[in-house]
Amino acid sequence: MKVQILSQTGSGSTDPVVVNTNTNPTNIGFGVIVSGVVNYTVEHTFDDPAVAFSTWFPHPTVASKTANFDGNYAFPVTGIRLTVNSGAGSATLKLIQA
Repeated sequence: MKVQILSQTGSGSTDPVVVNTNTNPTNIGFGVIVSGVVNYTVEHTFDDPAVAFSTWFPHPTVASKTANFDGNYAFPVTGIRLTVNSGAGSATLKLIQA
């Protein structure tokens, strides 16, 4: 996977990035860069991310953050998205899978 970039301004969620579940190990690294004042969460699903009713789970260490932050997924997920919980600024998620 080449570097994927998702950006959200104001409250709401980005479209998800579909993860290549055929890669073993999964090894996804990511970073979130903020501009202005925002509260954001990186989320993942185990469902088909193209389905509107997917169940989304917050990343265990990147939830309700307000500053630049990085993390990783060492376990397989099917999709990842960025949700801005509040604020008028923007957040940008950059992720790459090994």
